[in-house]
Amino acid sequence: MIKKVLKINGMPRTLIVNEEDSLAKVLREQMMLTGCKVGCGQGQCGTCTVIVNGKAVRSCIMKMDRLEDDSEIETIEGIGTVDDLHPLQVAWMGHGCAQCGFCSPGFIMSAKVLLEENLSPTREEVRHWFQVHRNLCRCTGYKPLVDAVMDAAKVLRGEMKKEDLIFKPVGNKILGTSYIRPSALKKVTGTWDYGADMALQMPPDTARLALVQSEIPHAVLKGVDHSEAEKMPGVIKVITAKDVKGKNRISGLITFANNKGDGWDRPILCDEKIFQIGDAVAMVAADTEEHAKEAAKKVKLDLEPLPAYMSAPEAMAEDAIEIHPGTPNIYYETNCIKGEETGPIMASAPYVAEVETYSSRQPHLHLEPDCGFAYIDEEGRLTVHSKSIGIHLHSAMITAGIGIEPDKFRLVQNPSGGTFGYKFSPTMEALLGVACLALDGRPCSLVYDMYQNITYTGKRSPAFMNIRMAADENGRFLALEGDNYIDHGPYSEFGDLLTMRLSQFTGAGYDIRNIRNKSQTVCTNHAWGSAFRGYGSPQSYMGSEVCIDVLAEKMGIDPFELRYRNIYRKGSGCTTPTGQEPEVYCLEEMYEKARPVYYEAKERLAKMNTDKFRYGVGFASGIYGCGLDGKDSSFANIRLNPDGTCTVYNSWEDHGQGADIGALTMAHEVLREAGFTPEMIKLVQNDTALTPASGPAGGSRSNVVTGNATRVAAEMLLNAMRKNDGTFRTYEEMTAENIPTYYEGTWAAAACTDCDLETAQGAPFSNYMYELFIPEVEVNMETGKVRVIRLTTVCDFGTIINKIVVDGQVYGGCTQGIGLALTEDFEDYSKHTTLKGCGIPYPEDVPDDFNIIYTETSRPLGPFGASGCGEGPLTAGHPAILSAIYNATGARVLEIPARPEKVKEAINALKQ
Repeated sequence: MIKKVLKINGMPRTLIVNEEDSLAKVLREQMMLTGCKVGCGQGQCGTCTVIVNGKAVRSCIMKMDRLEDDSEIETIEGIGTVDDLHPLQVAWMGHGCAQCGFCSPGFIMSAKVLLEENLSPTREEVRHWFQVHRNLCRCTGYKPLVDAVMDAAKVLRGEMKKEDLIFKPVGNKILGTSYIRPSALKKVTGTWDYGADMALQMPPDTARLALVQSEIPHAVLKGVDHSEAEKMPGVIKVITAKDVKGKNRISGLITFANNKGDGWDRPILCDEKIFQIGDAVAMVAADTEEHAKEAAKKVKLDLEPLPAYMSAPEAMAEDAIEIHPGTPNIYYETNCIKGEETGPIMASAPYVAEVETYSSRQPHLHLEPDCGFAYIDEEGRLTVHSKSIGIHLHSAMITAGIGIEPDKFRLVQNPSGGTFGYKFSPTMEALLGVACLALDGRPCSLVYDMYQNITYTGKRSPAFMNIRMAADENGRFLALEGDNYIDHGPYSEFGDLLTMRLSQFTGAGYDIRNIRNKSQTVCTNHAWGSAFRGYGSPQSYMGSEVCIDVLAEKMGIDPFELRYRNIYRKGSGCTTPTGQEPEVYCLEEMYEKARPVYYEAKERLAKMNTDKFRYGVGFASGIYGCGLDGKDSSFANIRLNPDGTCTVYNSWEDHGQGADIGALTMAHEVLREAGFTPEMIKLVQNDTALTPASGPAGGSRSNVVTGNATRVAAEMLLNAMRKNDGTFRTYEEMTAENIPTYYEGTWAAAACTDCDLETAQGAPFSNYMYELFIPEVEVNMETGKVRVIRLTTVCDFGTIINKIVVDGQVYGGCTQGIGLALTEDFEDYSKHTTLKGCGIPYPEDVPDDFNIIYTETSRPLGPFGASGCGEGPLTAGHPAILSAIYNATGARVLEIPARPEKVKEAINALKQ
């Protein structure tokens, strides 16, 4: 131990610390300054950035023995107060920078040093500063962050007032404006406590957990020897499958009856077999996290290796054994059968194009590692807190496996860093429940490090797409055929639903009357497949959008024009691939707005070409449905309070997309007629003991389905308050007249139907979102490196509920699309285990020249005409980028990520 005398946020402090501890650990665990976040723990993400002696420092890699005495340290807690925020904090709120908010304190501290050194930076200098200081954001796409720094600099130079950075409602209206989200203030001041922060505040006797995980992907588990681990300091118990009181399985909730599995294939703790690298076999509970991790290393696993099938083709081979005995490795098939037989059409069509494409195992790369804790609450319920984005769904999936009755289980969502869909699957919820019960109700917590976060959470499932399309002499599409398969890893949860998405979205946006599209789900030993933003659409459009480009090349037609000839048009009799009539016809207007942007770029970029650098523009269209398939429904409740305020109750889980501002705006738009201001509406969200089953926050369903339920509840209250003379009753008048003050709202997509099991025909979604992508790229012809230098997108999400939230979703989703196209992957366990190794985009990897064009076509079934928006920006940006690479070089890339060596190979192939 060493003594350190430091000045922290202006106050002298004397600390006794472990010399090997990081500054981040000391600030968080000894000083309880938890505004300093720990993401990667490797100096790659900047969430832990603090200021040390005037310099921006990543505190997770700053060891205490390197820190000089009398060093001055500033954290987010020390730069502003609630009543007197630093201009950067105000700008962060005003520009919607704090989406999930996990990176916000680190960015703000980094930017503070920048502005102290350079009060008039250019946008390029701001981005470069964040680049070299390794500040990462997964939510925003960086543009809003640069906007915020530029405006904060204006305030500090005296050119702008701080209060002008925040939108102020006019006429008590916030719908369609840039009203800041309720959580923004806490996020920018470092007082928004995430799961790991809350775990530090647990009682002293809380057991800290560490996992014992498999290092091989497929094996028979013959034994677990934990005798040495039990002798290690601080160990309370080693928990194995023998300690699980229930069936020790997580239910995959089979969606379709023709699935050949039963859904009970994922163990909580492995008991018979290992199915993937990272599978949990045991948990060590100890008095500290350090003791638990050291003891976990002493647990010995007796494993008999089995053949490991790390890709779908390997698992589909004739000699492959069944990964789950009794269930074939190809366990689900869906066929989109629409119109006439396509074989004869293909044989006689003037033009036919065929492509085989591959879309990668994209990792989510969320900056907040998975975390949670469990305890027995005051009513004797096993209570788990986690990052779940489907609290009622996950309760149904794990209680039988844990061995507890549903009414004795409570699941609460913590304030969460972004998930981007990985938390649509349970991760550690069942582990925490098992541990708490095995420890006789003792509270416990579990926090993954970044290695576990990357290797032991779900991934986007890779897809092998074989697509053929036919067109007539006039460029009208005649037919589409497909033979595709999804590598969904070892666990079946939602695998059939994902594969159905290939039937729903391949070819979407175009009038294609005849389709025969087969897709299969394959079980492998690579990382398990989970939901990821865009769910199924990136795989689908990697097939159909690339095929359209190839077809356009064959016909000698510009890819933009070929698409435009075939889009959904009112009165044409067109339907979606599943035979559903589009709910709106917005594509003509969108294409007309995109047309001048596309052709101007094409002309301008052609003049920029040199021998070393070539420039090109691409185009693609993406469409996504809002909701769970069929008659999706949601519940939301509202209560009028004695003080004249009201409280909205729903389970609209928030992982950065803006559930708080969504629920607030839906209720306020109704209740403002009765004089309610935003401040008069309170929110209680995401606790199965307190909030109704609103459904999971995935598939861009919440804004539509839970938004409608919230609207309905508010309307019920408003109508009850309304007097005959048009004024409104007070709480006292309501109770005096025996009128209820509590209302339960519900909404269902009643007009929707499930897709047919044999043909995939149906009307699965009440609303769709539409987005066009126009990326401009620079290609280094010597190295193959591709850089997106400009991106324009045209979006129609219906009525925009909150402008800065929707802007942020588009910037962030499109940036993830750039990563999907060019850099991001999780394939090699020897190198794809860090944020940088997985290819996460840093600030200079994405363009600052980023333009959004909106059309707002009102949705008949959307709340106030709104659709969803979160999935749209990650539907088809990647095929558009591949299109731009082709436009620049003439080289066709059919697999992503299009890393330099892959692009260079395609360029070289042109010369042969």
